[in-house]
Amino acid sequence: MNHALLEERGRLRRAVGFPVLAAALLAAGCARPTVHASPPPAEVEVAPVVQRDVPVYGEWIGTLQGYENAQIQPQVSGYLIRQDYREGAFVRRGQVLFEIDPRPFQAALDQARAQLAQAQGQLAQAQAQLGNARLNVQRDLPEAQAQAIPQSQLDTDRQAGLAARAAVAAARGAVAAARAAIERAQLNLGFTRVRALIAGIAGIAKVQAGNLVGPQTVLTAVSQVDPIKCYFPITSQDYLRSRAAAAAGEATLLSTRHPVPLRLFLSGGEAFAHAGRLLFAGRAVDPATGTLQLVAAFPNPGGLLRPGQYGRVRAQTGMLQHALLVPQRAVIQLQGRTLLALVGPTRRVRVVPVEVGPRVGSDWVITGGLRPGERVIAEGAQKARDGALVAPVPYRPGKER
Repeated sequence: MNHALLEERGRLRRAVGFPVLAAALLAAGCARPTVHASPPPAEVEVAPVVQRDVPVYGEWIGTLQGYENAQIQPQVSGYLIRQDYREGAFVRRGQVLFEIDPRPFQAALDQARAQLAQAQGQLAQAQAQLGNARLNVQRDLPEAQAQAIPQSQLDTDRQAGLAARAAVAAARGAVAAARAAIERAQLNLGFTRVRALIAGIAGIAKVQAGNLVGPQTVLTAVSQVDPIKCYFPITSQDYLRSRAAAAAGEATLLSTRHPVPLRLFLSGGEAFAHAGRLLFAGRAVDPATGTLQLVAAFPNPGGLLRPGQYGRVRAQTGMLQHALLVPQRAVIQLQGRTLLALVGPTRRVRVVPVEVGPRVGSDWVITGGLRPGERVIAEGAQKARDGALVAPVPYRPGKER
């Protein structure tokens, strides 16, 4: 009996102990430390360093002015009676723009003509007196030689002839003066019709009909706009670089043997359709700004460009031989330093300082700190630190960012 009771108790202990052991083993398994997998390398886009000859371009702010500009001022004084042009319209050379009251000048012309007629009458009278004096001398000369008349009478005839000759000269001078007065009066009468000195665009009238105007009065201005001039300053460095390149036979801004075309970009950023050419460079460098003034001419057949507009002038200033280029997106500028993130054969990132030159399209010229054949991170450099392992893929410039 006791033996049976002991066996029953053993079975109960085994039945209860197995679940407890299983629970203990399960708890022990859950208490093991968790092992985390390392993150995959960051994906970055890399681009190879390109080496090629690169033309160097410069851009400058230009101001447009008329190829010729004429201030229209009257040459006579009087009251303005009419404006004969439409403001802002094209006018021809010699076209009448304003009219001044011509009546006072017509009266002056009539008076000058009357004075000419009077002077011509006096000349005719003096010539008649001279002819009479000559006849008297011719008649009295033989008689005086024959002592038929006194010598004094012949001398009087000769003096009268000299006086008549002087009167003729004076009358001729008066006639010439009267003719000059007529010519001046005709000019003044013609000046009452104020004409355009050049062909071009006429500006806004600064006077109105009824105003008293004179030679100091500016009536309006006319500007020739086809072609049109563009004034722009370049730095001394651009000037020296362009001259050195021109001396080496390269086509640059200041080349005379191989002039380069000039491109003009308007204030909105759009390119002007016609290329320009350099006319001349200024005499001296401005000591206040260190710039040299250049003047170019641009065809303007449609009249799109007007004096006073601003634009950007772009032209080649030289050529960089065997230049190293990287995408502009690859260049990192941080606290005054310029950096590039390079990816080596081991896919490790190496951040190096570099020196940069001019920008060429979407690329940037690197002048120091880089070698041909290296690869730079053009997209995703913010995800890669120095020494980090990355997963490089080819750079896609046209990809939407």
